Amino acid sequence: MSNSPAVIELARAAANLEADGAEFVGTHLSVEDDDDRLHTHLFESSLPGYTQWRWAVTVAQLEDGEATICDVVLIPGPDALLAPEWIPWEKRVLPGDLGIGDVLPTRADDPRLVPGYAGLPADEELDLVALWEFGLGRARVLSAEGRDAVARRWYESDRGPRAPISEAAPARCASCAFFLPIAG
Repeated sequence: MSNSPAVIELARAAANLEADGAEFVGTHLSVEDDDDRLHTHLFESSLPGYTQWRWAVTVAQLEDGEATICDVVLIPGPDALLAPEWIPWEKRVLPGDLGIGDVLPTRADDPRLVPGYAGLPADEELDLVALWEFGLGRARVLSAEGRDAVARRWYESDRGPRAPISEAAPARCASCAFFLPIAG
């Protein structure tokens, strides 16, 4: 019988074992019939940090047979404190969360990036700098959309061509030795 004192005590002993002590298993709350011969006993939990959680002990018992413990888990009760719904990192990161050297991965379908040319030819006479600028050796490179976004971000930034320091410069950016054209 699923709610006999012997089965309840067997379930309590299993919960005590899983909880690492009888002090973390409280009152027997109820028994739920999962199937004809499969029942889950619920006990209060007094495990620190798990207020309103319950120990659920699933017991199988054949007709006139010995009861067997199938599973012991800690489950939230109706008023249990639960973690908030998971939010992907790209929606969680806020301005100020990142520091120098922090690098975030990009999505596989990021429209700012397109496949590069990861394999380099074995010819030692090649100009590796030119190949690197072309995108050889990189798995992904900026797409046209990505280049436009980078250029727009630079152009509108406090270091772009309309910044006070740029306006005060004696020559245009294209004549400067530090000018780097945006490459693929």
